[in-house]
Amino acid sequence: MITISLAEAKNRFSELVTRVQNGEQVSVTRRGKPVVNMVAADNASEPQQQAQVADVFQQLAAISANRNLSGDLKVIAREGLD
Repeated sequence: MITISLAEAKNRFSELVTRVQNGEQVSVTRRGKPVVNMVAADNASEPQQQAQVADVFQQLAAISANRNLSGDLKVIAREGLD
């Protein structure tokens, strides 16, 4: 598993998406604590999980565009996708 800071993930977002699509796991940290685990949408087993994963990718894309995170990503990051 690759562990990367939020700032670095922002700078390397496209590369990380490609790596996740190729089967690697990526954990994004904020202040040294994990906040998001990136998984490929087609690896999610249930439609609801796929929707949550797609939402996380959209929110991470927003980070790369210097937008603010919504509360939903914070909830998913805390509670996980289970």
